[in-house]
Amino acid sequence: MRGWLLLVYRIPREPTSRRVFVWRKLKQLGAIALQDAVWVLPRTPRTQEQLQWLAAEITELEGDAMLWEAEQVYATDATALRQQFIETVEAEYRELLVALKKKTADLSALSKRYQQAQLRDYFASPLGPQVRERLLKRGESTK
Repeated sequence: MRGWLLLVYRIPREPTSRRVFVWRKLKQLGAIALQDAVWVLPRTPRTQEQLQWLAAEITELEGDAMLWEAEQVYATDATALRQQFIETVEAEYRELLVALKKKTADLSALSKRYQQAQLRDYFASPLGPQVRERLLKRGESTK
């Protein structure tokens, strides 16, 4: 395991649009909330860069942010956190596989959703390549 990044932040309650902005960014990255304002992501060069940018944006929004590198030393279930990331992305992949079975599937929109899911696939789900293969096959069949 390559470790974790923790973003701990505090942002003024009003206007609420600031809090929503931060929440949406974290969700786009696939971060998981450990507590109200403590979010975690697997440590990769990309997630580190993205969280550093977000921490700077939080500061610009008159908030405070700290970005931590962490190693999990103890947990009741040591694999639970990793499993949360896997389950989330696999649910997205399963939705895509179902959508690809529809004759009226919007391949452009599904490709975009696949690319977004792939960015959050931190533990290389075996469903990812399956979705990619089906997208390619559907694309070939429409030519």
